[in-house]
Amino acid sequence: MSETSPVTVTALYQFAPFEDPASLREPLLALCREVGTMGTLLIAHEGINGTIAGGENALTQVIAHIRALPGCSGLDVKFSHADTMPFNRMKVRLKREIVTMGEPDIDPLLSVGHYVDPHDWNALISDPDTVVIDTRNDYEVAIGTFRGAIDPETAAFRDFPEWFRSHRDELVEGKKKVAMFCTGGIRCEKSTSFLRSEGIDEVYHLKGGILKYLEEVPQDESLWDGECFVFDERVSVGHGLEVGTLTLCRACRRPVSEDDRASADYVEGVSCPHCIDEKDDAQRARYAERQKQAELARKRGEQHVGQRPLAEG
Repeated sequence: MSETSPVTVTALYQFAPFEDPASLREPLLALCREVGTMGTLLIAHEGINGTIAGGENALTQVIAHIRALPGCSGLDVKFSHADTMPFNRMKVRLKREIVTMGEPDIDPLLSVGHYVDPHDWNALISDPDTVVIDTRNDYEVAIGTFRGAIDPETAAFRDFPEWFRSHRDELVEGKKKVAMFCTGGIRCEKSTSFLRSEGIDEVYHLKGGILKYLEEVPQDESLWDGECFVFDERVSVGHGLEVGTLTLCRACRRPVSEDDRASADYVEGVSCPHCIDEKDDAQRARYAERQKQAELARKRGEQHVGQRPLAEG
């Protein structure tokens, strides 16, 4: 870790067999509050997942605590930086799954795809024998993806199994390998495990996800186009993990571009071109009141907790 900016952001996950995840919540939350980190951590019987931010020493203490949990010594951790705190509060939540796929028999601890280092990824996805699948949600894919990748156009990760089963024949026809990727790697732990359970053996996934690729692969060698959506107030990042150009629609939690913000359908905190036809007048009235309260909070130098982004998955 190196604090080149005031705030360090860490995305982390570990699949681990927690017998009593509820017993882990309070000690972890207490430590996070004590050292001053912000963000969200999810705990389930299958492990832990989340993104938190704070000072370098604070994150070191939290990561050490998590690595001391059963099965978490190999915790996957990725660091980036932000000029301001990208979260409004600290939450540790108990969940059924740390990333929701809805396939109870899938266990990444038993079977996953082959990990591919970011510097080897270009060769794999450029191979004509490889089909490349973006496992993220439609609004994420819309702002950036790898060249030639297939977009499942799913609204949520739990839709991925049905999509694959429906398109399996056309996806794998004439292909020897399947390569998949996601933001930080966790969704691919499950998606590759799922494909293995469906009888697909030559399955690969990008180690560390898009974030690790953007961090390590120089832009002039990159096969990534656009920006990568992240689940905090930075909204998106680009090569070198530099903060991107997008903002967040507070009504639908989708990323909005400069062109989106120039649209007549865009009203800050109330609507955007993506959700203008999805919300009714009563909902927009509530959003307008929330936006008013957020603006008043900003004038007082406070953060408004209603202005929070999505949770990954």
